[in-house]
Amino acid sequence: MPSRPHYLLLPANRAFIAFTLVAAFLLNLLPWGRAAGVPDFLALVLVFWNVHQPRLVGMGIAFLFGVLMDVHDAALLGEHALAYTLLGYGALGLHRRVPWFGLAGQMAHVLPLFLLAQVALLLARAIVGAGFPGWTWFLQSFSCALLWPLAHWLLLAPQRRAVERDENRPI
Repeated sequence: MPSRPHYLLLPANRAFIAFTLVAAFLLNLLPWGRAAGVPDFLALVLVFWNVHQPRLVGMGIAFLFGVLMDVHDAALLGEHALAYTLLGYGALGLHRRVPWFGLAGQMAHVLPLFLLAQVALLLARAIVGAGFPGWTWFLQSFSCALLWPLAHWLLLAPQRRAVERDENRPI
C-alpha cells in the first residue's frame, strides 16, 4: 500500500477561516434546508475548524453562528446555538485524536458529534411540543459525515506545502 504524502501545514489564515464560516452559513440559508438528507454545512465547517484550529474557532463562534441560524429559521431561540455549542465542545474534546486517523476513522469520530447535535435539536423541539420529524431527519448527520473528506481536502488546501523539498525554499 503506497503511503500518503506527509504535508507540513502552513499556519491557518484567519481571513480564510472567516470566509469558510460565512460561506457555510450562506449555504445553510439556501431554501433546500428542510429537505431530508441535506447536510448542515455550517455544522460541518464548525466541527472541522474546531478540530484543526481550536484556538481560532471555539464554542463562542459556534454559539454566535447558532444564534444567527435560529434567527434565520425563526426557530426556538437557542436551539441551534445549543446544538452548535455541543458540536464545538465535542470537537474540542477530540481535536488531538481525530487528525491521527485516516479519513474513514475521522468520519467515524465526527458522525456521533453530528448525531448528538441533531438529538439536541430534537429534544429542544420536543420540549416545546413539536412532533417527531421521522427517522429520515437523521440522514443529515450521515451526509455531513460523508462530506468530511471533501471538507478536509478543500479546507486544508491553502495550508499545504509542496511534498518535494526544494533547495531554494527554507522548509
